[in-house]
Amino acid sequence: MNFNTANSTLRQLLANGLRYRVPMFQRDYAWGPDEWDDLWQDMTALVDKEDAEPAHYMGYLVLQSPNNREFDVIDGQQRMTTMSVLILAAVAHLMDLSMAEGADSKNRQRADQLRNSYIGYLDPVTLVSQSKLTLNRNNDRFYQHYLVPLEQPLRKQRLNVSENLLRQAFFWFKDHMKKQSGGSGVAVARFIDALVDKLFFTVITVTDELNAFKVFETLNARGVRLSATDLLKNYLFSVVSRDKPHEQDIKDLEDRWDGIVDLLGSERFPEFLRTFWNSRNKLVRKAELFKVIRNGIRDKAGAFALIRQLDRSAQVYVALRKPEQGSDWTAEECKSLGQLRMFSVRQPLQLLLAVFERLRDKDRSGFEKFLRAIAVLSFRYNVICGRQSKEQEGIYNQIAQDVSSSKIETINEVLSKLRPIYPDDREFEGAFAEKTLQTTSPRNKKVVRFILFALEKHVSGNAFEIEDSQHTIEHVLPENPSDDWYQFDGQQQEAFTYRLGNMTILRACENRELGNLGYDKKRLTYQKSGFDVTKNLADRYDQWTVEKICANQRWMAKQATSVWRVNFP
Repeated sequence: MNFNTANSTLRQLLANGLRYRVPMFQRDYAWGPDEWDDLWQDMTALVDKEDAEPAHYMGYLVLQSPNNREFDVIDGQQRMTTMSVLILAAVAHLMDLSMAEGADSKNRQRADQLRNSYIGYLDPVTLVSQSKLTLNRNNDRFYQHYLVPLEQPLRKQRLNVSENLLRQAFFWFKDHMKKQSGGSGVAVARFIDALVDKLFFTVITVTDELNAFKVFETLNARGVRLSATDLLKNYLFSVVSRDKPHEQDIKDLEDRWDGIVDLLGSERFPEFLRTFWNSRNKLVRKAELFKVIRNGIRDKAGAFALIRQLDRSAQVYVALRKPEQGSDWTAEECKSLGQLRMFSVRQPLQLLLAVFERLRDKDRSGFEKFLRAIAVLSFRYNVICGRQSKEQEGIYNQIAQDVSSSKIETINEVLSKLRPIYPDDREFEGAFAEKTLQTTSPRNKKVVRFILFALEKHVSGNAFEIEDSQHTIEHVLPENPSDDWYQFDGQQQEAFTYRLGNMTILRACENRELGNLGYDKKRLTYQKSGFDVTKNLADRYDQWTVEKICANQRWMAKQATSVWRVNFP
């Protein structure tokens, strides 16, 4: 990866003759009073206290430059824009103070010095700004024509939402600057002079979009992940803009793009993008995704086509990930999709997307059967057997490509192609008989409930609501055993408490009453239980030992091979 990293203060970033540009199609300015106030509190804490911190960390700033003189702000534009507006507010306050002081006003000199150091300069003839910072296509006109020249009165008619936020930010900071300085120009200058040295960023400079995308996929800072989405948007829109498209074309694309991001909500756009791409193309790893798309989309027609396809597929993707929000699922389809989400298994999504878009309407009953097969396969392969996902993902990808290209035209063909990654009964039963799931994890707790209630339905024929809080997981050997459990030493307690064979179902009130009592007392309650798996456990075992836990789990494993089974065509 061709990039370098350095810690830089705001003074080092802005007071050195360098220029910064927010890409044309980057997100609009979006900060509001909450973000302004958080930043202001952090800044005033640096200068107002006797024991003030020596510096305040502003987070990552990701820049792209081929020459180290002019930089595109790939991530960090909200912070850089806000700091520029804050300094402009300080300049404006100094200008107000200078009005009564005449031509030799020291506050006018201070204002000019701050402007030249951190904002840029005004051409003395045309009064056109030569700014250190250029904003995106929707914000730069207001910033350059009205904010930077400090036009009086500052325009407020016919502003878009983000321009209005910039205007509000200017007056918000100007008002707070007045209160902070107490009407003293010296105090304003000292405040800004302290801030530019105490605010620092981790600056990552990359040479091109590909390296920027890799950086975003590596960083964990809040907000950085969405910037990978913006990066792709900037690239696609720049491709479209090469041919000077009509403004309405750009607006249509922006509306579609914003609609996709809004629709996905909490779902990560890069995850959706990779799923979409892999549902119809050769498998691409996350680190190579942007490179592959950049190489595949080179002209206006390709960019338009991709965004329209993404728009359609995003609706399907969200329906697959959040079946409870859709009305077009059968109860069985919704159940299977819910299980996949509970298992935290994402590998099949590329295949689900392809089959949904190509085959679902041709064979709806077959699609329901297919979804159940994927849920069962995921339970066997991922949850119980814990196999590596690389082989599985590759097979899903190959089938998805064949479905998308119409090489596979029926659900039965899809099912038959899944057989190589289906763990057979011997492997599945053996892995199930040794499985441990620590129910202190919320995900594992849901999976254990799912397993126990499925076994109960298999044994008794009675279906219970898995989420019903009246029914709980009972650990026969308690999580916090009393002295009644002397037969288990510390090592055995640690090894067997969360074995599936040590868990069953009880009513919540019974579970509370039993607590960590010994097995003899628990067994009396088990024998009267309304759950067959619990009653049968008490009938089979008159004592509870390591050997009995293993025996019970082997019995459960044998039942499981019948419960979770795919009958291939």
